[in-house]
Amino acid sequence: MYCAVCSHKDTKVVDSRIAADGSSIRRRRECEKCGFRFSTLEEVELLDLTVVKRDGRREAYSREKLERGLSKSLEKRPFTDQAFQKLVHKIERDVQKKRRGQLTTQELGEIVMKHLKNFDKVAYIRFASVYRSFEDVGAFESELKKLKKRK
Repeated sequence: MYCAVCSHKDTKVVDSRIAADGSSIRRRRECEKCGFRFSTLEEVELLDLTVVKRDGRREAYSREKLERGLSKSLEKRPFTDQAFQKLVHKIERDVQKKRRGQLTTQELGEIVMKHLKNFDKVAYIRFASVYRSFEDVGAFESELKKLKKRK
């Protein structure tokens, strides 16, 4: 790891801490040349995962795309950056548990909705309305009734 100040290539790890949810490691580092201390975050990255679209097209999984979709559904909702990152980690952990090289958008959407339902009910409804392409108010009401029954 290069130093963030002097770009020296030798830094040493001074301290390592595992996040509470076990999904990442925070490392405190020190440059061996200038003595500058900085933190890095190490987390699992989903590699070699292909998402199969509804029309059959295939594209590489993108965490940024997942985060954008979640951000849209959570717009103007109260949440912390830490809680948001934890949500993303939970979704990615469920994807990893599938142990497959490809996933359909339907499977990915269901995983996202499962976690959004527990995270924020309003965001869940927003996401579901786009993901399930609600055609009318009746479909929207039906989903709301299901959500109320689960309480």
